[in-house]
Amino acid sequence: MLTHVESHGRASGIRGRVAELCYSTGALHSLQRMRSWWQRDLRILAYHRVMPLPDPATFDFDLELISTTPERFRAQMLHVKQHFTPVSLGDVAAALNDDNALPADAVAITFDDGYDDNYRIAYPILRELDIPATFFVSTGHIDTGKPFGYDWLVHMILLTHAPRLVLSEIGMDVPMPHDRGLRRSLAGTVLKNMKSIDAMKQEAMIERLEQEWRMTSNVRPDDCRPMTWDQVREMHAAGFDIGSHGVYHRMLAKLSGGLMAEEIRQSKATLDRELGAPATLMSYPVGGDRAFDEGVMNATRGAGFDLAVCYICGTNPRPASNRYALLRLPVERMMGPGWFAAMLALPSLVSYPTAHHPSAHHEPVREQVHA
Repeated sequence: MLTHVESHGRASGIRGRVAELCYSTGALHSLQRMRSWWQRDLRILAYHRVMPLPDPATFDFDLELISTTPERFRAQMLHVKQHFTPVSLGDVAAALNDDNALPADAVAITFDDGYDDNYRIAYPILRELDIPATFFVSTGHIDTGKPFGYDWLVHMILLTHAPRLVLSEIGMDVPMPHDRGLRRSLAGTVLKNMKSIDAMKQEAMIERLEQEWRMTSNVRPDDCRPMTWDQVREMHAAGFDIGSHGVYHRMLAKLSGGLMAEEIRQSKATLDRELGAPATLMSYPVGGDRAFDEGVMNATRGAGFDLAVCYICGTNPRPASNRYALLRLPVERMMGPGWFAAMLALPSLVSYPTAHHPSAHHEPVREQVHA
């Protein structure tokens, strides 16, 4: 387990220091080859946003959604291309359907949400380097152009003039700090706690704050803007996979059965219509062990999706056995080249640990490789 992140992007803690030593001495590639002889697992990288790191004092949205900078992303993709076998999730699904083996050291690149920097920054780099990737989009946000709800909540907490933050929905009533850093920390606590309540109650809470604080989300801020359908269609036409991330990024396991199934069906129907081809790939919004369960997986399968990914950290030694709960390796903005290389080469040693919640009632988390 990694204890903290140093400003230069090196993994810290005992395991982190071992990983950095392996990277600096050039031993990682040999260790990776040795590992691939006995462990032929599928690695799936999970990104959100790729953009220059903004000044926290002036950036009015969630910093935690920035996975990496354009320069680091290019370097990461070059590393993947030089030392691994990039595959698309569409190819993974086809291999599983035909009972074919995946290539050794297979790595799939994925993006969640559908921010427009995926199109402006990540897509040109991937296209130039000829690396496949899957972009999971929340179709309702592509339709409306409205900012993503959780990100807008962070925005409101950062900018509101309200003296207190009163959220009866999650039992919170605290003074609103003046310091922006403390407000970011408070917003993180709110996001963490609200994910334990019903998805529609989450939306209602955000909408209530919009009204009380007069901060409507019916805007298209430059720093928090979804892609357009024209952009999504262009990427699809260029050969990139487009998958579902729900309609409005609702936690599917936090919806009633009927609403959950409709959310999945509607997102697929919209993608099928807009892309002119059947959507076969799903990423569960939020994706932790409170965000999906057996019912969600069954509904995803029943809607016609071929496979689905979650946001539980790990690799997939037997992808066919958990094809509706494939694990991923999150990429975070403070991750330097050594940490990134070590996470790919030795994922069970160096990766972000996943927080688990005892109230989650489903089986897939048992297959994860713990970090």
